[in-house]
Amino acid sequence: MTADIEQIKKKIIYRSNYRGTKEMDKLLGAFTSKYINELNYEDLVELIKLLEIDDNNLYNFYNGLNTNIKFEDNKINKLFKNFKY
Repeated sequence: MTADIEQIKKKIIYRSNYRGTKEMDKLLGAFTSKYINELNYEDLVELIKLLEIDDNNLYNFYNGLNTNIKFEDNKINKLFKNFKY
């Protein structure tokens, strides 16, 4: 299972650093770097869900603006929302 988690972490790191916009590459890359080794398997699954959201909605969520989707109230979303870059 440890090998699986390491593979998941590598995919998450890659996805967080290559988003499509420089701003989100930097923000999500820094966020992921800070928390990736503190997260358990369930948290990693939630982080994958967060990374599947488009940059515009993520940026709006992070900055407290209106979004087109509803964000769940979970640990990862709270960490991201409160993350200071």
